[in-house]
Amino acid sequence: MTASRTLAEGGMETSYGFRDVAEGEKQGLVNEVFHKVAKRYDIMNDVMSAGMHRLWKDAMVAALHPSKNPSYKVLDVAGGTGDIAFRIVEASKRQAHVTVLDINASMLQVGEERAAKKRLSDNVTFVEANAEALPFEDNSFDAYTVAFGIRNVPRIDTALSEAFRVLKRGGRLLVLEFSEVQLPVLDEVYDQWSFKAIPKFGQMITGDGEPYQYLVESIRKFPNQKDFARMVETAGFSRVAYTNYTGGIVALHSGWKI
Repeated sequence: MTASRTLAEGGMETSYGFRDVAEGEKQGLVNEVFHKVAKRYDIMNDVMSAGMHRLWKDAMVAALHPSKNPSYKVLDVAGGTGDIAFRIVEASKRQAHVTVLDINASMLQVGEERAAKKRLSDNVTFVEANAEALPFEDNSFDAYTVAFGIRNVPRIDTALSEAFRVLKRGGRLLVLEFSEVQLPVLDEVYDQWSFKAIPKFGQMITGDGEPYQYLVESIRKFPNQKDFARMVETAGFSRVAYTNYTGGIVALHSGWKI
């Protein structure tokens, strides 16, 4: 049931899963998805990935290798529940500061509650804003991270241009995202799991399977590794590269502002 991947000009602005929607409509639909799943988002991540998302995120933060300098600043986009931010802060020995930006207030609320419980509120700031119009000055951050969120942005090219703008010279972009499976047998198994099991688990755990149907479909519509790498280059980044994890189920993309 693998769907062909499409690359809309500028991103996925009219793609809501396998359904085409009017330009300007996608953001509201995606917001509604994350309002529905916010409270159980991290539980469902464990279910959907069989716990692998934890290893992928750990690998992302290890690749970032955050500085232990108190002046080191990271912008984590679409990171509402704080999963990446908390990892970065801990990897920096609680020296780095991470600004978590998300367009969804429900996800941010979960993140703020988690930060308080972990006593990380001094290291993490939560901001409700759009990745396509970042409310920050040019050259503000040492790193920009986004994990499993870029595919939900309607205008991906605009978000990448904004990432380039707010990064300092020498700053790094890291994007962790589901991608195109490279192994023939694994892609069939992955399709069966994605389309038949994940929406059912979503229904059982959250009481609503539809958001997870969208999330599964959105993965298949996202540009493959090479196409997305070209988008990163087009945004102005240098030394663009990607690393496949778990046979290409996930890829970590990297670029530098030089």
